[in-house]
Amino acid sequence: MTPALTPPAPSLAIESRGLTKRFGSQTAVNGIDLAVPRGSVFGFLGPNGSGKTTTIRMLLALSQASSGTITVLGRTMPAGLHDVLPRVGALVEGPAFYPFLSGAANLRRLDTADQYAPGATRRARVQLALERVGLTHAADKKVHAYSLGMKQRLGIANALLLPRELLILDEPTNGLDPQGTREVRSLVRSLAAEGTTVFVSSHLLAEVEQMCTHAAVMSAGSIVAQGTLAALRAVGETRIRVRTPDTAGAVRVLTHLGLMPQAGSPDDGDSIVTAPLVGTSWLPEAIVTALVASEVRIRGFAIEEPSLEERFVALTGEGFDVVQ
Repeated sequence: MTPALTPPAPSLAIESRGLTKRFGSQTAVNGIDLAVPRGSVFGFLGPNGSGKTTTIRMLLALSQASSGTITVLGRTMPAGLHDVLPRVGALVEGPAFYPFLSGAANLRRLDTADQYAPGATRRARVQLALERVGLTHAADKKVHAYSLGMKQRLGIANALLLPRELLILDEPTNGLDPQGTREVRSLVRSLAAEGTTVFVSSHLLAEVEQMCTHAAVMSAGSIVAQGTLAALRAVGETRIRVRTPDTAGAVRVLTHLGLMPQAGSPDDGDSIVTAPLVGTSWLPEAIVTALVASEVRIRGFAIEEPSLEERFVALTGEGFDVVQ
């Protein structure tokens, strides 16, 4: 009998083993094992100060690790940085530009400093990068007059001046208004569709849920969870949520069905009654039918899927910003 073949693991754009960074007696990053699949949009989540930016600096050889190994695009870092860095675009710790040059002039100067960038296509590539981040209208405006969000977009444009296999963005939506945030989200998706691996550091759960395919969660220098977004969500429990003025009746019916209801505080005469669906075979429509049959007035009924917020707060014991 021929043994079943194990499908090959997807190749990794970033991999670390036991990656550690110490500053004197303080451990900022504590033996983390990262695995970022090629072609993914990978969310690197954690509260501010959890070690995300320190990790990114080590991945890009901007800071030396105290111990552990790093592989980026198949090459060991920092030994392979001259081969790796031309294939990587990055925005780390906020962009810095010459304030009295225009946005376009800044990009041309930065591109000139890149020994791998062809001068013949420079102006066309700068124009295209500005278009991709929505800054064409401000191309000739001096950067000192840019808002924080515009500087953030210009930093992303700089990372896109050449085709990249890997894009590393540290808090890319920092300072952006809702429209700008949506544009960055759309840009990240389009880059991933073209085959670029995008590694996004953020503390905004809502953005990661809408943008990413995979995620890792940092807390106090350690990775406490890692995997696909679907797998991370699946750890929580699905619940029903009933809005009703008949709190006691709803609790009685749900208890009779073998559920474990909890009633919240009344709001404008209504209460929110929730109950987990774990371990029950009741379909949502059957629950609604039972409530109506018992003359429980229903003003709202919803199925609440497990949320990343609940999962991450349970893992880290800390809150995240969930809206911008």
